[in-house]
Amino acid sequence: MKHFKVLGSGCKNCDNTAALIEQAAKAAGVDVEVEKVTDMGAIMGYGVMSTPGVVLDEKLVHAGGVPAPEKVQEWV
Repeated sequence: MKHFKVLGSGCKNCDNTAALIEQAAKAAGVDVEVEKVTDMGAIMGYGVMSTPGVVLDEKLVHAGGVPAPEKVQEWV
């Protein structure tokens, strides 16, 4: 199982990013866990200055804006 964290304030872009990850995983038949992180201290701990950010298995893979669906498919 892959563990994703969506870093951000809980805005619409953050929700869209989480939904993209869940949709891509479902289409690929991959089990994922998507956690939304809204604590600014935790977000800054990953070095993210622009949200939403995406962390995959504790590695930052994206920051700033909704990721492209093709990129999300690569992650899952």
